[in-house]
Amino acid sequence: MHSSMKKPVRSETKSLAFRCARSERGSAIVELVVIAPLLLLLLIGLIEVGRIGNYAIQVANAARAGAQFGAQDQATASDLQGQQNAATADAQVPGVTASAAPTFCQCADGTASACLQSDCATSHRLQWVQVTATGTFTTALNSKFLPPPLRNITISQTATERVAQ
Repeated sequence: MHSSMKKPVRSETKSLAFRCARSERGSAIVELVVIAPLLLLLLIGLIEVGRIGNYAIQVANAARAGAQFGAQDQATASDLQGQQNAATADAQVPGVTASAAPTFCQCADGTASACLQSDCATSHRLQWVQVTATGTFTTALNSKFLPPPLRNITISQTATERVAQ
């Protein structure tokens, strides 16, 4: 080692490290206090998005159940109340309502049909049922800070099934 270079004295090194550590003391707590509410808000938002998605799936399943009931045969296709009852009975969430539309028809070759036996001269007639289920999702954070459209979200799903013939 070169004689003109001085070795730092151990006490100088120690006091420099102590001063740096002391100046950063408490900064981690300040960072946590600033970041924690933002992370909590993000977590609550993600949970709400998941709940909305689950609710939409439940409403879609209810509509599908009503359409499947109506698609069994000609008798159930004309039973609109039965389709609505099947949909609301299948809903696993409260407040879901259902409406069934009258059946509609189409010829197998793609031409329009009025659901009459004589409509499709060159092909057979296809008959369809359609059920719409609607529910209103209420957010867990139903507070004044949220805009009104985000407090209660109406979700509507429609299912269409071909009637078995």
